[in-house]
Amino acid sequence: MKYIAYSSTRPPSLLRKIVATVMTIALAGLALMFSAVILTVLLILVVIGGSIFWWKTRELRKQMKQHRQNFPPPSGANKQSDIFADAELKGQVIEGEAVRVDESVIRVKR
Repeated sequence: MKYIAYSSTRPPSLLRKIVATVMTIALAGLALMFSAVILTVLLILVVIGGSIFWWKTRELRKQMKQHRQNFPPPSGANKQSDIFADAELKGQVIEGEAVRVDESVIRVKR
């Protein structure tokens, strides 16, 4: 059996290069279109799934809201507004930060 290699030593012609470039651009455009379609389908599925989840949990959200309204917070819980309710706040706030130091608690070492 005889092995015959079909290899051309000539470089590809200009027409062959143009056809290869056009085919490459066409395949890249086709791949871009398919990826856009897949992304759109995935986005639609996520929106549908989120809507179904929202719809199925609406009764649970309603029960949680009623539960919060029926039961007061525990006695140890402080709201942010209750922390400084009795304090007289005066002075200048710099850069939106303030530090409250209770000087009656500070003890001096002797």
